[in-house]
Amino acid sequence: MRLLIALTYYRPYTSGLTIYVERLARAMVRRGHSVTVLTSQHDPNLPLREEIEGVHVVRAPVMARISKGVIMPTFGRLASALAAEHDVMNLHLPQFETPGLALRGRLRRMPVVLTYHCDVKLVPTLANRAANAAVDLANNIGAILATAIVTYTQDYADHSPYLSRYHSKVRIIPPPVEMPQVDDLEIGAFAQRWDIRGPVIGMVARLAAEKGVEVLLRALPRILQVYPDAKVMFAGTYKNVLGEQAYAQRLQPMLEQHKERWIFLGNLSQRDLAAFYPNCSMVVVPSLNSTEAFGLVQVESMLSGTPSIASALPGVRQAVHQTGMGEVVPIGDSDALAAAIIRVIRNRDQYVQPREVIAARYNTDKTVEEYEKLFAELVYRKTGEPLQPELSGS
Repeated sequence: MRLLIALTYYRPYTSGLTIYVERLARAMVRRGHSVTVLTSQHDPNLPLREEIEGVHVVRAPVMARISKGVIMPTFGRLASALAAEHDVMNLHLPQFETPGLALRGRLRRMPVVLTYHCDVKLVPTLANRAANAAVDLANNIGAILATAIVTYTQDYADHSPYLSRYHSKVRIIPPPVEMPQVDDLEIGAFAQRWDIRGPVIGMVARLAAEKGVEVLLRALPRILQVYPDAKVMFAGTYKNVLGEQAYAQRLQPMLEQHKERWIFLGNLSQRDLAAFYPNCSMVVVPSLNSTEAFGLVQVESMLSGTPSIASALPGVRQAVHQTGMGEVVPIGDSDALAAAIIRVIRNRDQYVQPREVIAARYNTDKTVEEYEKLFAELVYRKTGEPLQPELSGS
């Protein structure tokens, strides 16, 4: 099968969406499929074309930016050429280019599968209101033209105003989650490198408004009353996050107040994350709105034996509900978050499930198998012919 995947940002840009697509693309290649990723050249230093672990990456130069969106004059030409060379199109939303991509797929009678990762809710400036309207329009045109729409959980699908309009096209496929296993020596070396002593509250995210960093900051004084040696360790991009400079400035006074108890680790490799999670008492996902649809990091932490505390957002709360490995707290409630953190520190062992229990529910192979089944069904529905034998991974 020849699969064309399109999204606005791809690796090395780091977000839950880019990690999802990277895992999906690589796994499809490992199973014998040809995969091309069409994306933006968000960093002008990146090559326009390259192959990464068997995945063909094609980048369109960026002429201008509108908030987090990009304008790429050559994108349409590239999309037309690539659509002619592939069997199935998988578009990852949100992205402005969805209508043009989906229309090209429809004209070529190829299945077009949208993967809907989250809503877009930018800070309400004049420019952002225009960007929100453009994304909403693009998403709706894409949904009308699409053959199917994938999302992570039924919980999110049921509560999303967008997905509920197209419920007959929605398919639920759990996200791809990977986490290497490391030994006690690596875990101990990580603890020594970062001088870890006392309870650690882990957070893995970009420093972005939807992540609810301020909820944790406001919870911290109450936690420190009970556990004065506790600290927050924040893994992920925290400097010059695209579109989040004003948010970072607003947080700066609180971050300065807690600078002795709040440690920024920067971006960690998967192996470093695998050593980081077991050093945490728990990982928190205090996200504030539907721009967060799941929170892959909480399943990564569970695979490492570390509980999660998640906000009660549709989709985000599902990992805890399905595994019992943590707690769910009201959205934006710092007092409830503090209380849950204290409970988990005191009773951590009661929240832990064996790795194999988590891995049976969430793993990349399961995700890819579900995508393969969906693609095969849609190709057969369009052409009356099955996909080629590589579908089985042979």
